[in-house]
Amino acid sequence: MAPWRGSSPTLCLLLLLTSSSAHDDFFTSIGQMSDLLFTEKDLVTSLKDYIRAEEQKLEIIKKWADRLDVLSSSANHDPEGYLGNPVNAFKLMKRLNTEWAELETLVLTDVSDVFISNLTVHRQYFPTDDDQTGAAKALMRLQDTYQLDTHIISTGDLPDPSHQRANGNLKYFEFQISKQQMMEKGAKSGRNKAKAGSGSPEDDYLPERQNYEELCRGQGLRMTPRRQSRLFCRYYDSGGHPRYVIGPVKQEDEWDRPRIVRYHDIVSDKEMEKVKELAKPRLRRATVHDPQTGKLTTANYRVSKSAWLGAHEHPVVDKINQRIEDITGLDMSTAEDLQVANYGVGGQYEPHFDFGRTDEPDAFEELGTGNRIATWLLYMSDVQAGGATVFTDVGAAVKPLKGTAVFWFNLFSSGDGDYRTRHAACPVLLGSKWVSNKWIHERGQEFRRRCDLQQENY
Repeated sequence: MAPWRGSSPTLCLLLLLTSSSAHDDFFTSIGQMSDLLFTEKDLVTSLKDYIRAEEQKLEIIKKWADRLDVLSSSANHDPEGYLGNPVNAFKLMKRLNTEWAELETLVLTDVSDVFISNLTVHRQYFPTDDDQTGAAKALMRLQDTYQLDTHIISTGDLPDPSHQRANGNLKYFEFQISKQQMMEKGAKSGRNKAKAGSGSPEDDYLPERQNYEELCRGQGLRMTPRRQSRLFCRYYDSGGHPRYVIGPVKQEDEWDRPRIVRYHDIVSDKEMEKVKELAKPRLRRATVHDPQTGKLTTANYRVSKSAWLGAHEHPVVDKINQRIEDITGLDMSTAEDLQVANYGVGGQYEPHFDFGRTDEPDAFEELGTGNRIATWLLYMSDVQAGGATVFTDVGAAVKPLKGTAVFWFNLFSSGDGDYRTRHAACPVLLGSKWVSNKWIHERGQEFRRRCDLQQENY
């Protein structure tokens, strides 16, 4: 019988060590969920080895039974004549004394032990009930946000915006959606009358939620043609910075008020892969600041995992930080570490501000670097469908494009927060979304050149 080819104790120990670092909230990161596919592949290989071992054992037993069947048939035909041959008598004694004992040992041998051991090691790091529930809620969120038919969800045949048939049916869907919205507005009007004077916080939340979901679907507010005509693409030298005078960067206006710009080809594929490689082992469920307790906590409205990378950890991180400083003209020494995020099943981050508001004056007190003056958001993957960054107050929607970075100021020069920068990350419908962002703080910017994105006049 062939020897068992299961996982060695060393391999199992390595799996134990590597898996334990990421055993929580699998559904919040596609990057870490991909590890589950390799785990399942290893278990399938292990299961096939077990099946082969069982088949080999049964084949040996079957051959032994067939051989004895022939012998016993011939012996029972003339027992005395058969045993009259001393060789036959000896073989009978040998079979009953030795061979049947060996067969008993073979039958009682459990070849599943190594497979069960391997499965037990892996099972400790399987998704939990919370993961399954979280993934189910994510599907419901995708269905609600993108108005998907139940049949589409059940079959897994999610729409791809690049599909020709989908583009051809766009007008039809827009017509159906507008009809549905009219009906919903009528019903909502009746509910609002009934709730008048209730003062429920839900009254403020629902309109923004509707606006958020419309922007995620590519609907909602639109910029007027006149405003749109003022948006340009240009080669940008960052105010004559020596690094970009000869090789300027590609800058594109995404929105005018507040000013949001996108930089193209800002980071190479090799650099982005290195950042992902550094971040992946330490991805943890993303947290938000709780204004009530002042502490960081997880929240259902932020479904992703993130990791923080300091400039000292790898030359690539240091280069990216320097690039951000050169392009924006802002000091990175007081900025937060580079945050890398990977969004999971239906991954999203609902509308929020990056800066601390007047009702939470101690939001960044422990850092001692003032408020978040600006945000740099780098897209490190393309997303097949969904996953846009939308600004709910003004109606801007920015699509993820790998290798591009989006930049905006959160504060005016007065230090007051720009409430138009309230934004959200739409649920990822298809694909895996990787981003990294740099939150830049006030301290160190007092005598710095504020690049041409200054919003004071808007």
